[in-house]
Amino acid sequence: MKVIVVASLAFSLVNFRGALLAAMAAAGHEVIACAPEDDADVRAALARMGVRYERIPMERASLDPKADVATLSALVRLLRAERPDILLAYTQKPIVYGGLASRIVKGSRFYAMVSGLGYVFTESGSRRRRLLRFLVSRLYGFAIHHARAVFVFNRDDKAEMLRRHIVRPDHAVIQVPGSGVDLAHYPHQPVPEGPPVFLLIARLLRDKGLGEYAEAARLVRARYPDCRFRLLGPVDPNPSGISPSELNAWRDEGVIDYLGETRDVRPHLQRSSVFVLPSWYREGLPRTILEALATGRAIITTDAPGCRETVIAGENGFLVPVQDAGAVAEAAMRFAEDPALAVRMGERSRALAEAHFSVERVNGLLLAAMGLAESSVPNLPEAGRESPRSSIRLAGEPG
Repeated sequence: MKVIVVASLAFSLVNFRGALLAAMAAAGHEVIACAPEDDADVRAALARMGVRYERIPMERASLDPKADVATLSALVRLLRAERPDILLAYTQKPIVYGGLASRIVKGSRFYAMVSGLGYVFTESGSRRRRLLRFLVSRLYGFAIHHARAVFVFNRDDKAEMLRRHIVRPDHAVIQVPGSGVDLAHYPHQPVPEGPPVFLLIARLLRDKGLGEYAEAARLVRARYPDCRFRLLGPVDPNPSGISPSELNAWRDEGVIDYLGETRDVRPHLQRSSVFVLPSWYREGLPRTILEALATGRAIITTDAPGCRETVIAGENGFLVPVQDAGAVAEAAMRFAEDPALAVRMGERSRALAEAHFSVERVNGLLLAAMGLAESSVPNLPEAGRESPRSSIRLAGEPG
């Protein structure tokens, strides 16, 4: 078959979907990957997989109607020229405009991968965000009305999408365990000796819990000054982005070690003891946590959609309430008081990654659901029903 995959960021095609694209190509399908940037490294990496790269105009954070019309027009031209059997889109704008394009140019089976509902659906009382949420919900619903299936990464998203009338009760909504993680690319690494080193990897968004992380670092270092709190990730133009002045203030105060951004997080995970993500962003299933699990790191994260799927409370980490810096600090102090705890919990994290989050498992589910595998996988888990981790008890659930 001919398959087109649409993304809003070129690097994500390799970093997040590379194994899926490679599996499609290896199965004999013609695969075309699309994103906005002219990224020579991405183009070369995709070519080595046997995947063709095509640029499409797209402004990820813009609300300019002209830019969005340009995106839709480009996708319509692409579908008319290529006539694919399958169109797979992931993240908000590709889903919306890919879905609209597939309704204009008929003949392709459209699949939407909701890797997280994101900034717009993160709870906020602001009038602007409520209005934006309403508009995006209507666009989402119209775009995926004829989708063959909607893939979600956690059990909370289907309920939210039903509540917002994005999906119908009879829609095929299939839960998969995130993007998966390449266990060979992220091998189990020993926890470094010495005082704990905490690491947060994320785009520099307030909704990712960066303010809570900085305040927790302040509280912990007041009692355990040898603990380190590191932050890795790019500045983001999103309205909830952390300002450079705020980031510099944390760095100047000495509470946060800002590491900049990188395309290879493995050395930073290897040098860490515990991974922290105090997010209240509407996550799907954070890829950064999956990479930390594979590396063998204990996790501190929030009891919130997506994040809670990765932790068995007290076994491989701790779940904390959202927007509660004190709870983050209290969990972090447990590792300062008992250095061996990070090792024990890290071993459990690796075991969870191996059992539930391997990229081969995730890609097998996706390919089967789209009819791209030689054999189908029966009884794919519907979101909100049995999930790939249904045998794992989460915090707050009965034993």
